[in-house]
Amino acid sequence: QVGGFAWENCGDGRDPVVLKSLSVAPDPISIPGSLRISAAASSSKTVASPLKAVLVVEKALGDLWIQLPCIDQLGSCTYNDVCVILDNLIPPGTTCPEPLLTYGIPCHCPFKAGSYSLPASDFLLPDVELPSWMTNGNYRVRAEISNNGQELACVKLAFSLQS
Repeated sequence: QVGGFAWENCGDGRDPVVLKSLSVAPDPISIPGSLRISAAASSSKTVASPLKAVLVVEKALGDLWIQLPCIDQLGSCTYNDVCVILDNLIPPGTTCPEPLLTYGIPCHCPFKAGSYSLPASDFLLPDVELPSWMTNGNYRVRAEISNNGQELACVKLAFSLQS
Protein backbone atom coordinates (compact mmCIF):
# COMPACT_ATOMS: atom_id res chain seq x y z
CA GLN A 1 0.00 0.00 0.00
CA VAL A 2 1.39 3.38 -0.98
CA GLY A 3 1.34 6.17 1.55
CA GLY A 4 1.04 3.92 4.57
CA PHE A 5 3.70 2.47 6.82
CA ALA A 6 4.37 -1.22 6.17
CA TRP A 7 7.14 -3.75 6.77
CA GLU A 8 7.97 -7.37 6.04
CA ASN A 9 10.83 -9.81 6.37
CA CYS A 10 12.19 -10.67 2.92
CA GLY A 11 14.57 -13.51 3.78
CA ASP A 12 14.07 -17.10 2.70
CA GLY A 13 12.63 -18.10 6.08
CA ARG A 14 16.01 -19.41 7.23
CA ASP A 15 17.51 -16.05 8.27
CA PRO A 16 18.70 -16.14 11.89
CA VAL A 17 17.53 -12.59 12.57
CA VAL A 18 13.81 -11.90 12.16
CA LEU A 19 11.75 -8.79 12.78
CA LYS A 20 8.66 -9.85 14.78
CA SER A 21 6.87 -6.52 14.96
CA LEU A 22 7.42 -2.90 14.06
CA SER A 23 5.18 0.12 14.38
CA VAL A 24 5.97 3.73 13.65
CA ALA A 25 3.93 6.89 14.27
CA PRO A 26 3.06 9.42 13.02
CA ASP A 27 2.33 8.40 9.45
CA PRO A 28 3.64 10.20 7.44
CA ILE A 29 6.88 10.62 9.38
CA SER A 30 7.60 14.28 10.02
CA ILE A 31 11.11 15.80 9.92
CA PRO A 32 11.86 17.50 12.25
CA GLY A 33 9.53 15.91 14.76
CA SER A 34 8.99 13.13 17.22
CA LEU A 35 8.89 9.52 16.08
CA ARG A 36 7.28 6.84 18.23
CA ILE A 37 8.68 3.38 17.52
CA SER A 38 7.91 -0.01 18.97
CA ALA A 39 9.64 -3.13 17.72
CA ALA A 40 10.53 -6.71 18.51
CA ALA A 41 13.14 -8.92 16.90
CA SER A 42 14.77 -12.24 17.57
CA SER A 43 18.08 -13.76 16.63
CA SER A 44 18.91 -17.46 16.73
CA LYS A 45 22.66 -16.79 16.63
CA THR A 46 25.18 -14.24 17.82
CA VAL A 47 25.73 -11.59 15.17
CA ALA A 48 29.27 -10.24 14.94
CA SER A 49 31.57 -8.06 12.86
CA PRO A 50 31.87 -7.65 9.92
CA LEU A 51 28.18 -6.85 9.58
CA LYS A 52 27.54 -5.82 5.99
CA ALA A 53 24.37 -3.88 5.19
CA VAL A 54 23.10 -3.36 1.66
CA LEU A 55 20.30 -0.79 1.33
CA VAL A 56 18.16 -0.24 -1.73
CA VAL A 57 16.12 2.94 -1.37
CA GLU A 58 13.37 3.79 -3.84
CA LYS A 59 11.16 6.85 -4.08
CA ALA A 60 7.80 7.01 -5.81
CA LEU A 61 7.60 9.44 -8.72
CA GLY A 62 4.02 9.19 -9.89
CA ASP A 63 3.51 5.50 -10.68
CA LEU A 64 7.24 4.82 -11.00
CA TRP A 65 9.69 3.74 -8.31
CA ILE A 66 13.11 5.30 -8.82
CA GLN A 67 16.16 3.86 -7.08
CA LEU A 68 18.00 6.63 -5.25
CA PRO A 69 21.80 6.74 -5.54
CA CYS A 70 24.19 6.60 -2.58
CA ILE A 71 25.23 10.20 -1.85
CA ASP A 72 27.13 11.13 1.33
CA GLN A 73 26.25 7.76 2.89
CA LEU A 74 22.51 8.35 2.31
CA GLY A 75 20.36 6.43 -0.15
CA SER A 76 21.05 3.05 -1.78
CA CYS A 77 24.35 2.43 -0.03
CA THR A 78 26.43 -0.57 0.95
CA TYR A 79 27.94 -0.33 4.42
CA ASN A 80 30.78 -2.84 4.77
CA ASP A 81 30.61 -3.03 8.55
CA VAL A 82 27.76 -1.58 10.58
CA CYS A 83 29.71 -2.52 13.74
CA VAL A 84 32.35 0.09 12.92
CA ILE A 85 29.67 2.73 12.27
CA LEU A 86 28.07 1.96 15.65
CA ASP A 87 31.47 2.22 17.37
CA ASN A 88 31.99 5.62 15.76
CA LEU A 89 28.54 6.86 16.83
CA ILE A 90 28.68 5.42 20.36
CA PRO A 91 32.24 4.91 21.58
CA PRO A 92 32.84 1.39 22.98
CA GLY A 93 32.81 1.40 26.76
CA THR A 94 30.15 4.10 26.99
CA THR A 95 26.62 3.09 27.96
CA CYS A 96 24.03 2.70 25.24
CA PRO A 97 21.71 5.68 24.87
CA GLU A 98 18.16 5.61 26.19
CA PRO A 99 15.76 3.98 25.66
CA LEU A 100 18.05 1.11 24.58
CA LEU A 101 19.72 1.03 27.98
CA THR A 102 16.45 0.64 29.89
CA TYR A 103 15.24 -2.24 27.74
CA GLY A 104 18.58 -4.06 27.57
CA ILE A 105 19.00 -3.59 23.82
CA PRO A 106 22.68 -3.65 22.83
CA CYS A 107 24.17 -0.92 20.65
CA HIS A 108 27.48 -2.64 19.82
CA CYS A 109 28.59 -5.82 18.12
CA PRO A 110 28.52 -8.66 18.82
CA PHE A 111 24.75 -8.93 19.31
CA LYS A 112 23.96 -12.05 21.32
CA ALA A 113 21.28 -14.49 20.25
CA GLY A 114 17.94 -13.87 21.90
CA SER A 115 14.78 -11.81 21.73
CA TYR A 116 14.83 -8.04 21.85
CA SER A 117 11.82 -5.85 22.45
CA LEU A 118 11.39 -2.08 22.39
CA PRO A 119 8.09 -0.87 23.86
CA ALA A 120 6.67 2.32 22.31
CA SER A 121 9.43 4.91 22.70
CA ASP A 122 9.84 8.44 21.41
CA PHE A 123 12.82 9.53 19.33
CA LEU A 124 13.42 13.12 18.27
CA LEU A 125 14.16 13.56 14.58
CA PRO A 126 16.33 16.67 14.33
CA ASP A 127 15.94 19.27 11.63
CA VAL A 128 18.68 17.79 9.48
CA GLU A 129 19.48 19.28 6.11
CA LEU A 130 18.22 16.49 3.90
CA PRO A 131 18.98 16.65 0.19
CA SER A 132 15.91 17.69 -1.80
CA TRP A 133 15.59 14.19 -3.27
CA MET A 134 15.14 12.78 0.24
CA THR A 135 12.26 14.93 1.40
CA ASN A 136 8.49 14.67 0.99
CA GLY A 137 7.26 11.52 -0.62
CA ASN A 138 6.68 7.78 -0.47
CA TYR A 139 9.66 5.48 -0.01
CA ARG A 140 10.52 1.80 -0.12
CA VAL A 141 13.66 0.44 1.53
CA ARG A 142 15.11 -3.05 1.34
CA ALA A 143 17.86 -3.79 3.86
CA GLU A 144 19.90 -6.96 3.67
CA ILE A 145 22.32 -7.71 6.50
CA SER A 146 25.03 -10.33 6.06
CA ASN A 147 28.22 -11.63 7.64
CA ASN A 148 30.95 -13.05 5.40
CA GLY A 149 28.44 -13.75 2.64
CA GLN A 150 25.81 -15.40 4.86
CA GLU A 151 22.49 -13.55 4.96
CA LEU A 152 21.45 -12.79 8.53
CA ALA A 153 18.38 -10.64 7.97
CA CYS A 154 16.35 -9.02 5.23
CA VAL A 155 13.67 -6.43 5.88
CA LYS A 156 11.52 -4.32 3.56
CA LEU A 157 9.96 -1.05 4.73
CA ALA A 158 7.51 1.33 3.10
CA PHE A 159 6.91 4.78 4.55
CA SER A 160 6.08 8.38 3.78
CA LEU A 161 8.15 11.42 4.71
CA GLN A 162 6.97 14.96 5.24
CA SER A 163 9.30 17.82 6.03
